Amino acid sequence: MRVLGVIPARLGSTRLPNKPLQLLAGEPLITRVIQRVLEHGLVDELIVATDSRVVVEVVGRSGVRAVLTSDRHLSGTDRVAEAAGRADFAEFDVVANVQGDEPFISREALAGALDRIAQGDDVGTAAAPLDPVLANDPSKVKVVTDDRGRALYFSRAAIPYRREAGEPADSLYWQHVGIYAYTRPALRRWGSEPPSRAELAERLEQLRALHCGLRIGVARLDVPMMPGIDTMDDLRRAEAHWHAHQGASL
Repeated sequence: MRVLGVIPARLGSTRLPNKPLQLLAGEPLITRVIQRVLEHGLVDELIVATDSRVVVEVVGRSGVRAVLTSDRHLSGTDRVAEAAGRADFAEFDVVANVQGDEPFISREALAGALDRIAQGDDVGTAAAPLDPVLANDPSKVKVVTDDRGRALYFSRAAIPYRREAGEPADSLYWQHVGIYAYTRPALRRWGSEPPSRAELAERLEQLRALHCGLRIGVARLDVPMMPGIDTMDDLRRAEAHWHAHQGASL
């Protein structure tokens, strides 16, 4: 499989304005994500899909190509679909979407998502064990899978729901990791469908894919994930983590 990596990056974040340009360890966040993906060596080409000419300029300093996309997209996948649909990227069989606020995305997560495509799923993603104490946190997106590792549902609510409070919660909750791999037909289908009611209610784009019948394979990781960056507090924690580990793959 030839893999095109795409990092969607928009400036219009409400919780953290100009998020791709916020500094993490002295470099723009988008630059740190680029460095991370290139470090893993799992994509044949990497691009950034953005609605901002400022981001295009910053990305250019990293030696990676940036593609200007519409400023009307509702989700990262919509932006990725527009960029990957260009004729100059037609040679790639698989498209990998690494969210622009995941500077600590692990190699295992990306490799796991790609492996689910190799196993025959339409879309591949990953999930990490989640402490039951955090199950009710709406910022932690939970996923439930079937016995083949395919997603049944994603939610900001605590799923599965424990009807009996005393029921063991160990290994019950899995947090979705912000990464996707798509086959070409799956990405086209996802990008051509209107948002589903569940997607709009939960603000979770992956629910559109489930709604239109795409099979989402979920690679289970062994360790909890390092959170993405959505707020200034998240950025401060990421800065501390970076300096504590000197940018290591932790």
